[in-house]
Amino acid sequence: MKEYFQKYLTLRKHNMKVAWKKAKLRKMCYLFLAPYAILFTMFYVFPVVASIYYSFTYYNILEPPRFIGLQNYISLILQDDIFLIGVKNTLMIALITGPLGYILSFLFAWLINELPRWIRSIAVIVFYAPSIAGNCYVIFSVFFRGDAYGYVNAFLMNLGIIDTPRLWLIDPKYMLPICMIVILWMSMGSGFLSFVAGLQGVDRSQFEAGYMDGIKNRWQELWYITLPSMKPMLMFGAVMTITSSFGVADVTMALCGYPSTDYAARTIVTHLFDYGYSRFEMGYACAIATILFLMMILCNKAIQSLLRRVGT
Repeated sequence: MKEYFQKYLTLRKHNMKVAWKKAKLRKMCYLFLAPYAILFTMFYVFPVVASIYYSFTYYNILEPPRFIGLQNYISLILQDDIFLIGVKNTLMIALITGPLGYILSFLFAWLINELPRWIRSIAVIVFYAPSIAGNCYVIFSVFFRGDAYGYVNAFLMNLGIIDTPRLWLIDPKYMLPICMIVILWMSMGSGFLSFVAGLQGVDRSQFEAGYMDGIKNRWQELWYITLPSMKPMLMFGAVMTITSSFGVADVTMALCGYPSTDYAARTIVTHLFDYGYSRFEMGYACAIATILFLMMILCNKAIQSLLRRVGT
């Protein structure tokens, strides 16, 4: 056992020396990478590490952080019923709008890819526009107004389906489904663009070889050629979908109010916003952010393991 450990240490020292020699030979490459590495560390890595640290403290901005151990996490899981409502709503949004938006983004990108170039360019702009138009989802507050002048109420009343206007954005029965519809409408974001680019980058000679090997229809072409050739884009689209579905807050706050009726549209990010920006309990807010971060990582790993099986 001792000899094995000594061999391991010797091999590790040798590998470190080799790595250091390679690094010195490529020092100019690292010099060019340094600005990005510094900015990435300052604005991404350091905030995550700081958030995890503050999650174990009581910190209200005005006083120095005071270490309290796991108290924030115990309060979140065992005492904070509103947080559990936010977790339930966030998971429902992620499980419904995430996969559905991901599949719709790919299907629309696949259909658009078959169009002529000039029509395809217009279609990409039309589908991508809602995700970059800022507060365009506020127009749904006009559609779902709670009086007879709301478009949905007026339409249903004219058809005789309802007799009196429904309070779509106040009634807890309707709030979350309406928010999911709006989120799906806005889901054609960066993942959609990556799918369009990935479909354009598939080598056309693979299709000819595939038909010679026995592929008989477009669905087999999609499964055995297109999807395996697009794995990096599929992975990127999955990450973007996870991030957007778990990070929902603006839509629910704009449409259903803050706070919403009976917290029916409460999400984890809304809860984080409440404690971080309204109550200034930064330690508690950091604990919420850390739990959300862990949930996103676990879902990301699960989706990556599923995508690795595509085309195998």
